[in-house]
Amino acid sequence: MIPNVKVDDFTETYRVNVLGPLLLVQAAQPYLPKDRSGRIVNISSVSSSTGFVGQSVYGGSKAAIEAMTRTWSRELAENCTVNAVNPGPVEGPMYASNSEEFLEGIEGWIKHTPLMKAREDLHGKEAVEEAKQWHGRLAKTGEIAGVVGMLCGEEAGWCTGQVVCANGGMLMLH
Repeated sequence: MIPNVKVDDFTETYRVNVLGPLLLVQAAQPYLPKDRSGRIVNISSVSSSTGFVGQSVYGGSKAAIEAMTRTWSRELAENCTVNAVNPGPVEGPMYASNSEEFLEGIEGWIKHTPLMKAREDLHGKEAVEEAKQWHGRLAKTGEIAGVVGMLCGEEAGWCTGQVVCANGGMLMLH
């Protein structure tokens, strides 16, 4: 929430989510291929576009990486494609650290996310039980990695400057 934002938290979030990728691309740029075959895939978040309460700093940092993705796709066009993937809720310690208040606040989003409905016939009994804890089925890290991998293939050479949704339908961008 706005009153709880500390300068140190803001600085650390932007250092990791914005400055880190910039420094990495700067270091890699001299080694990028000259034939457009390179691939850069940034990781964003649905929080860049959803306006979730309590995520102004995190969501803002992810919106910044999306803006940088579009700019880099033009600046690096002779070397590589540059895209971003915007996961929604994904299994792991980061999502597990969310407060119950936050989870309750996004429950409406989850309810209307087509692929967050756990099904025993597809995901197993354990996944259905786990989904109750999180108000819906969380993405597996491999599902997000699969979308990243798709963008890294030769067949994705005509896709650049895009934010590709990998969020189970939580957010559908045009």
